Amino acid sequence: MKIAQIAPLTEAVPPRTYGGTERIVSYLTEELVRQGHDVTLFASGDSRTSAELVPCCDIALRLNPRVRHDIPQHVMMLEQVRRRADEFDVLHFHIDILHFPVVRDFAERTVTTLHGRLDLPDLAQLYAMFDDIPLVSISYDQRWPMPPVHWIGTVYHGLPRDLLRFRPKASGYLAFLGRISPEKGPETAIEIAARTGMPLKIAAKIDKVDQSYWKERVEPKVLRNSNVEFIGEIDERQKADFLGNAAALLFPIDWPEPFGLVTIEAMACGTPVIAFRRGAVPEVIDDGVSGLIVDTLDAAVDAVRRINGIDRARVRRTFEERFTVERMCRDYVAIYGSLSDVIAKALGSQNKRAKNAAMMTMST
Repeated sequence: MKIAQIAPLTEAVPPRTYGGTERIVSYLTEELVRQGHDVTLFASGDSRTSAELVPCCDIALRLNPRVRHDIPQHVMMLEQVRRRADEFDVLHFHIDILHFPVVRDFAERTVTTLHGRLDLPDLAQLYAMFDDIPLVSISYDQRWPMPPVHWIGTVYHGLPRDLLRFRPKASGYLAFLGRISPEKGPETAIEIAARTGMPLKIAAKIDKVDQSYWKERVEPKVLRNSNVEFIGEIDERQKADFLGNAAALLFPIDWPEPFGLVTIEAMACGTPVIAFRRGAVPEVIDDGVSGLIVDTLDAAVDAVRRINGIDRARVRRTFEERFTVERMCRDYVAIYGSLSDVIAKALGSQNKRAKNAAMMTMST
């Protein structure tokens, strides 16, 4: 199958540090190639892939100080995709909504995975207008705010089995990994650590939009708590040690999280997750098996005290059963195949109508 993967240009594929969507695009692309598919990746020029790379900008936009706005770069990428669209059996988009008007004429050959939140007030009207675009959710909870649209599947994220090594024993610290923003709950993580007396290590990205939140709300709490260490952004190699050595990953989110990639990264290491019951958390974490799901700060504090009761080997087995890249790729290939079946039926109907029309013409 000839497949185009269209990635955001904000980060490289895979990203050097933070970047969940681009990381998933990379894992999926490499597994599709490994399984023998002919894959073309539209991404930033500093991406690394075994697929054919179409560089749509020199480097990831977040790393380019000359780029002020990312829309022009993405529009130019879409023009390249449009010009080559007929080369592919399936075009798989990971860029949110920008491509919707461009692909209208060949929407039946497209898949769009929505990686973000869908509860924002302006989105319902837009998705209602483009209700013919085939969409994939990354959890069932992600779908709830949407009007009736063309959902064709839900595919949970997956990781390569050997990406993060299982660690049967942990050091005595809690981990927070992700992004410094109010919805991710770094202040809550610090409070949990303070109340349990356990060290907390924070490895996180700080976007420009969250700089004031960091300076005014989070950094003072870090400085006041001697058991809290802020590390900053980390790469894939550092992530293995950071998560693998943690007693637990804290995931104290306060928003409708569509998936939570870091939770399955922790599971791959055998590290259990203590997570607030928001968004897709109950779909991803098996309560009492791969972690503990809580509803309050007090319950989170109690969960830290009970976390040693979670079997780390069983956490790893849960990852292998549910969240490998092989399973993710298999799910997407099934969706690609379902699109091909629909196209084949449509072409068959068109051919039948054309044949009947020709016979009628001949008979007259």
